[in-house]
Amino acid sequence: MATSYEAADPGRHLVPPPDGWAAEDLDRLRGLPRHTELIDGVLVFRSPQRKFHARTLWLPENSLLKHAPDDLDVFREFSVILDRRNRPEPDVVVVPLAADPGPDGTFLRAEDVVLAVEVVSPDSEARDRETKPKKYAAAGIVHFWRVEQGPDGLPVVYVYELDPALKAYTPTGIHHNALKLDVPFPLSIDLTAINQRRP
Repeated sequence: MATSYEAADPGRHLVPPPDGWAAEDLDRLRGLPRHTELIDGVLVFRSPQRKFHARTLWLPENSLLKHAPDDLDVFREFSVILDRRNRPEPDVVVVPLAADPGPDGTFLRAEDVVLAVEVVSPDSEARDRETKPKKYAAAGIVHFWRVEQGPDGLPVVYVYELDPALKAYTPTGIHHNALKLDVPFPLSIDLTAINQRRP
């Protein structure tokens, strides 16, 4: 029988089950902060967004929506179940329209994800640079972008593609000022537009 957990007191520490939390627990736990992730059975609470992170997110989101073929859709900050103990929330994901979880859906499945994008924040460096890419690759997500703030304050995009034999990502490019790619579909993003008003 499903258990319902309550964190009525936001400062109260939730005691995990002996084998850690499971992906489905995120739908039953009440009172969790928004954008809580599950990594290796451990709940991960995200810090408040910095301006760079917030402003950068709309660049890939809008560009992917603009350039994606009609049979693909784009989700922002939406949970993805990789396996029983891992349910991260990539900053942006691209999936087939058929993978739409419906109006009450709370997650996507890794096998449907065409592209996962993470924008690195100070509190998520290790997760976004090491932990999540390894888990995304192991789950078979073919395309991964990591976006970091460059010395000039502009986004720098590190692009990776899955080597299916190794189940690991191979870097395919580091992009400053502009991102122009042919896969997973042709697209072009002006990375200097971070400081412009959102259209």
